[in-house]
Amino acid sequence: MLTVDACPWGSSAGRSTVLARQHAAAAIYTADERRRRDASPWTMVQGILAPVQFTIFLVSLVLVLRYLATGEGLAVATASIVVKTLALYTIMITGSIWEKRVFGRYLFAPAFFWEDVFSILVLLLHTLYLFSLVTGALGVHDQLLLALAAYAAYVVNAAQFLLKLRAARLAGPQWVGGCELPT
Repeated sequence: MLTVDACPWGSSAGRSTVLARQHAAAAIYTADERRRRDASPWTMVQGILAPVQFTIFLVSLVLVLRYLATGEGLAVATASIVVKTLALYTIMITGSIWEKRVFGRYLFAPAFFWEDVFSILVLLLHTLYLFSLVTGALGVHDQLLLALAAYAAYVVNAAQFLLKLRAARLAGPQWVGGCELPT
């Protein structure tokens, strides 16, 4: 990808075409994708749903661990896992719409490929929990262990997205001497 550096101070500000190319390769979003991301209402939806889902997760985790430790509160722990799973489905659906708006595909855009792969695993584990709850395929203790496995996968997936968010912030747009670095 060739870029034109319209900043008259590019070389004196320490930029070179090699640095500009490295910056472009490291960027998560192209300039057009970044504009679509910033203009999309789904970006705000994701920004609201992610911390809500994380809060639901923390409450549910405490309730599940409380039941496993004391044998008390099975109904509320079970309800919290179902609510967490519904929140996960919601964020997955809205996230797919966001990805379509920004990258032109519902899932597995190159910029978020591995996050999406792991999201499918998280979704599978939560769905298996619901299946076991409805069918009784697992006993209560095993259901809760499955929920904890789903939660562990969720934590890894959340970390992936947080690292990607941080990388996106660091990647651009970058400004030097009043001029935006090309992406």
